[in-house]
Amino acid sequence: MTDRISKDDLAAIVAQVTGATKAACKEAVERMFGAIADGLKHGKEVSLAGFGKFTAQQQPERQGRNPRTGEPTTIAAQTKAKFTPAKALKDMLNE
Repeated sequence: MTDRISKDDLAAIVAQVTGATKAACKEAVERMFGAIADGLKHGKEVSLAGFGKFTAQQQPERQGRNPRTGEPTTIAAQTKAKFTPAKALKDMLNE
């Protein structure tokens, strides 16, 4: 057993619980992740009750350093996805 759960593993779990086909569940999982990514791309907060929320966070341009040469470099501004767990999830993890 590995220490990871992949999208295929999630689809298999959903298929087992619901009795639906693994292929249908895999598509549902893909669409769910796509909807989350699309919401973030359009600046929306994606909130899943009891689980947590995803937000897009702007990172400004900043100065960095090339680890190989030590030469200063500029790291471009970018948008990152941030996840904040819900209280119910935090409580479950800390039982």
